[in-house]
Amino acid sequence: MPTFSAHDGTDLAYHVFGEGIPVICLPGGPMLDSMYLGELGGLSAHRQLVMVDPRGTGQSAIPENATSYRCDRLVDDVEALREHLGLDRVDLLAHCAAANLAALYVARHPERVGKLALITPSTMAVGIAATGESRLETAQLRKDEPWFGAAFAALEAIVAGNATDDSWKAIDPFFYGRWDAAAQAHQAAQDGRRNDEAAAAFGAEGAYDPDATRAALGVFDAPVLLLAGEVDLNSIASVVAEFAELFPNAELVVQPEAGHYPWLDDADRFVARTATFLG
Repeated sequence: MPTFSAHDGTDLAYHVFGEGIPVICLPGGPMLDSMYLGELGGLSAHRQLVMVDPRGTGQSAIPENATSYRCDRLVDDVEALREHLGLDRVDLLAHCAAANLAALYVARHPERVGKLALITPSTMAVGIAATGESRLETAQLRKDEPWFGAAFAALEAIVAGNATDDSWKAIDPFFYGRWDAAAQAHQAAQDGRRNDEAAAAFGAEGAYDPDATRAALGVFDAPVLLLAGEVDLNSIASVVAEFAELFPNAELVVQPEAGHYPWLDDADRFVARTATFLG
């Protein structure tokens, strides 16, 4: 397992799959290790995937200063990895919450990014948010599923501000295009893997300056792919479309019948589209 030293001396781990030109892959969560990404449905057959374990997760060390988990401060870790790999420019792929980190990295180091792929991205860094009504509307796409009744009731409780721990667990099926054995195993494998202290600090006060980030992304002219899942309850397609409008050279793809992990729902479709973009 290769490692590199962050600028503050924290020892960080990454995992390499495949050969060819590297793509730095940033996992979401926030603050999950990279294991849940797997090899992104076989994308490693087309590009070398450099999967980062963020500080305090997976096989990366816990930092001395917990405030270093804040999203804007993690930008330095991405830059340290680029330097470690000896690359003048990097292609970045970010999933979910890591899209916020990728956006901040682009804002600070636009000249260091060749291509940017944002997969079912979070949009907190640019000040875009889904409404409860839009999530309920997206959930209705699953109304014929056998698990829908209980899951939708739990979602209604969450939207109304009456959530319990059981409510959050009950909506798990909404994040997958198929709530089959593979999806359930994938979800179960994530239980307990997130660094909760780090996750709480990730979006802490001061992490984001949406106006400044939107302005920076508006002059970032490198190619950008934003891939949404048609039935994803987390990063709903209309919100991802609004995110795409911030970039001058962006392509929006909505993968049919896909949830929050589109490489699991239809690996062939996901890999074909993403590999074509990355080249």
